Amino acid sequence: MKSLLFLVLISVCWAEPHPDNSSLEHEKIIHIQENGPRLLVVAEQAKIFSHRGGNVTLPCKFYHEHTSTAGSGTHKIRVKWTKLTSDYLKEVDVFVAMGHHRKSYGNYQGRVFLRESSENDASLIITNIILEDYGRYKCEVIEGLEDDTAVVALNLEGVVFPYSPRLGRYNLNFHEAQRACLDQDSVIASFDQLYDAWRSGLDWCNAGWLSDGSVQYPITKPREPCGGKNTVPGVRSYGFWDKDKSRYDVFCFTSNFNGRFYYLIHPTKLTYDEAIQACLKDGAQIAKVGQIFAAWKLLGYDRCDAGWLADGSVRYPISRPRKRCSPNEAAVRFVGFPDKKHKLYGVYCFRAYN
Repeated sequence: MKSLLFLVLISVCWAEPHPDNSSLEHEKIIHIQENGPRLLVVAEQAKIFSHRGGNVTLPCKFYHEHTSTAGSGTHKIRVKWTKLTSDYLKEVDVFVAMGHHRKSYGNYQGRVFLRESSENDASLIITNIILEDYGRYKCEVIEGLEDDTAVVALNLEGVVFPYSPRLGRYNLNFHEAQRACLDQDSVIASFDQLYDAWRSGLDWCNAGWLSDGSVQYPITKPREPCGGKNTVPGVRSYGFWDKDKSRYDVFCFTSNFNGRFYYLIHPTKLTYDEAIQACLKDGAQIAKVGQIFAAWKLLGYDRCDAGWLADGSVRYPISRPRKRCSPNEAAVRFVGFPDKKHKLYGVYCFRAYN
């Protein structure tokens, strides 16, 4: 009898709260009802193309799905732009706006603004674009408990080129590779940039670092020393390696420049030190590897004369293949790293515009 009474009491205890619980559950359903003004964030274009030194607008607008107004009027709109990184776990703050408050971050300071062509326009204007601006950006709009995001990719017109230092093949860890590209007026290339370069015909058998920490190389003409002649063309991957201990070459990316690249007409050939001084005397600097590649690829620069560059290498750009000047392909021809004190060549200079 006691057991029966105990079971009845348990049933009553479980049954008592039911009216209140159903009421709470009903209130939750009302709170997330689908007929409310759900916030939507939209990018009209998924990819935007620009170039170094230019200005660009990354599109982003926000709406409420069931109303025609941009905001509800009960909460301040918060707009946040971040740049996504290659590891997908970290984001770099770019710009935040809420009401009349505005804040930009890092090297974006003074270069980013909201367009605000209408009350629902959260588009970001980036001025004086630099090479590091390349990448994917996230537009996040927050209003009260609602938020939504859209992603826009900023692509830059430019050229990818393989690079190895005077020390020779496979001598750069990841951090040294980043510095090597920066020293040559470029940045370490992304996989997408290398892939686009491969589609445009880049063929290089040495593996190099990319910005995500992977090591890869592009092959358009399969052959025995480069994975085998029976393999298919493509961007081949070595995978991800230790950024401190592993050593490879690097693929760099550069875009157009605000200046003049030219071969210096000089009465005599020059040693490396003489070449530096000759450019300075002409009101310029000895040109960097990234600058000769940009002039060749983006401006069609063509010169059959080998000349010194800032890293101590000697190269020359050929846009029109011809006998004795890269007869088989358009390319920046690499002569090597000659003895700086005794070998004599011309020189390529670069004069920046103010």
